[in-house]
Amino acid sequence: MRNTSSPPHEITQLLAEWSEGNQAALDQLYPLVYNELRRLAHGYLRRERKGHTLQTTALINEAYLRLVDQKHVHWANRSHFFGISAQIMRRILIDHARRYDYAKRGGGAQRISLDEAAIVAKQRGRTLLMLDEALTSLAKIDPRRSQVVELRYFGGLNNEEIAGVLKISENTVMRDWNMARAWLYQELSGSVS
Repeated sequence: MRNTSSPPHEITQLLAEWSEGNQAALDQLYPLVYNELRRLAHGYLRRERKGHTLQTTALINEAYLRLVDQKHVHWANRSHFFGISAQIMRRILIDHARRYDYAKRGGGAQRISLDEAAIVAKQRGRTLLMLDEALTSLAKIDPRRSQVVELRYFGGLNNEEIAGVLKISENTVMRDWNMARAWLYQELSGSVS
């Protein structure tokens, strides 16, 4: 497999061709995006509890299958593709956590906070579900700020890439990130007090 050191415009070109129905472009795309998908999946699973039953390869494969299943998506660029990939991986992990009933409401809740590096808590499944609920609430109030958090925290995109995906300035990304982080901290702190 080739790695993602290929030029971003090559990935963007293949995404455009795939959007236009060229299945051969999809076959060429997978080897180019695999390592980045693996990095995203590994980042997600690193935040999960020890002994998590979902493996990196399974998360990559499930995410890729869902990506391939996307209909009527016009991929803007590689950042857009990886942003959507991050959202899909988040959904897979949330579905997995719900299936295994990690979200028992109430008892044993841990205090959690959001910062630049990670969300720290002992029960990762519960933490992920609490963050998902908070992000869903934020999306109702301010969808763009919710997207900034999702793309940055889950997608691993930098400010420049987020600005490109959302078509806003990097300063706006920073402002949205800071406001969203403060709002999420307040929301998450209140839900476990």
